[in-house]
Amino acid sequence: MRHRKLTFKIGRKSAHVRSLLANSVCSLIQHGRITTTIVKAKRVRILADQMVTLGKEGTLHARKLAIAKLRQPATVRRLFDEIAPGFQNRNGGYTRIYKLGPRIGDGAEMAILEFVESDDVMAARSLQAEESAAETEAPAQS
Repeated sequence: MRHRKLTFKIGRKSAHVRSLLANSVCSLIQHGRITTTIVKAKRVRILADQMVTLGKEGTLHARKLAIAKLRQPATVRRLFDEIAPGFQNRNGGYTRIYKLGPRIGDGAEMAILEFVESDDVMAARSLQAEESAAETEAPAQS
């Protein structure tokens, strides 16, 4: 019985799974969103959130840990310099999964995995909403 065993069965050997996850996280960092199966997306989300947490830390040690896990220094540089600073005020939950439905070829359930909007984008969007609300109220009061 597999009670309380939290593992996602990807159906590959462990070295292949590690490479697949590292490459998927690197693709997510480079492109902002990836389309994959739901099982892989749930597994990639765990590693991606860990890497963003390391990026928020910003130390040399954290950078070396991320490079050891992802094996792409240029991608880690982008993570630490561009992506992680946008999540400074967020305590986890850096990614979201949208379910798409079955894949045409084999019927596997597909999903989109993407980063949620950073704090900067959220603040700018709320500021625009407040300004537009103030503009709509101003002519009504005149």
